[in-house]
Amino acid sequence: MKTIQVNTGRPYRIQIGSGLLDQAPALIAQAYGDRRPRLAVITDDTVDQFYGDHLTALLERAGYPVCKFVFPHGEQSKNLQTVHAVYGFLSENGITRTDVVVALGGGVVGALAGFAAATWLRSVDFIQIPTTLLAQVDSSVGGKVAVDLAHGKNLAGAFYQPRLVLMDPDTLDTLPLPVFMDGMAEVVKYGCIWDEDFFHFLAGRPSRQALMADIEHILYTCCDIKRKVVMEDELDTGLRMILNFGHTLGHAYELAGHYVEWTHGQAVAAGMCAAARLGARLGTPPEVPEQIEAALSALGLPTRISCSKSDYAAAVGLDKKGAGADITLILLDQMGHASPHKLPKAELLKRLEALQ
Repeated sequence: MKTIQVNTGRPYRIQIGSGLLDQAPALIAQAYGDRRPRLAVITDDTVDQFYGDHLTALLERAGYPVCKFVFPHGEQSKNLQTVHAVYGFLSENGITRTDVVVALGGGVVGALAGFAAATWLRSVDFIQIPTTLLAQVDSSVGGKVAVDLAHGKNLAGAFYQPRLVLMDPDTLDTLPLPVFMDGMAEVVKYGCIWDEDFFHFLAGRPSRQALMADIEHILYTCCDIKRKVVMEDELDTGLRMILNFGHTLGHAYELAGHYVEWTHGQAVAAGMCAAARLGARLGTPPEVPEQIEAALSALGLPTRISCSKSDYAAAVGLDKKGAGADITLILLDQMGHASPHKLPKAELLKRLEALQ
């Protein structure tokens, strides 16, 4: 088992290891000692079929009072209506500030359960048990919790660090191949923005089988990079912005597909390729876009997604009055090193049109 200590304002440990889900009661006990808080497990209906009853049974046998809330899977559930249902569940089960919310699932589960934990009784502890690759390498670490509003994604949220993150790569075995590869977009991102050697390591493993053979190393490397970034910039005002490489343009592609046609990972993959091509006109070495496209294409991820000018404008905020004339876009100075570049939004749209 590998351990990463994250020393943010609210310190916590990330534990990574095969079979770790079965060790969850013992690892939670290490965090809480002899105390046995009530554990409110929050998950979705897909994850619940695989791991919900198994986890709750393990926890109950270890002496923890446990209750479980299950909501319909998918981004469409990540809203205040679901949060209100969670609040009702927490109230009915007597969850107090001495108890713990346990997020069991992917990014939607972690973001929603974390938001509920941050706001219920002005905050209760929560533990992340991510079960998708995307959640394990990205969303379960760093403390960003949020839900979507009618006006856009993740508009109601908070920075709220978990008490503990438990990652069992064995849970990835139940992921369909497209969902697994969806998470690989974020994995490749870490190589692009921080570690050139890691990028080439990934490029040499274009299959799920090859990646899973080294999955603990991959998870550790991604989480350690994010740890370094978040510890320096917990509230996302400086260095942490580099984690958005590919995301600004990726949001445009998600919008273009009405949040149905393209997954988050697919949109980010195409967004990284577009940002690299754009960067090649602003100083990124010309071979970098080709390297990124080759690596992502080998993983079955899209490298180009058609997008209208209006969707680009919406993604960069140019369609909103008072949104400001400039935008900060993350570009690559070289493979393994990213930095923010401020551009006028109108200029960015012209450059993006030229890339289409």
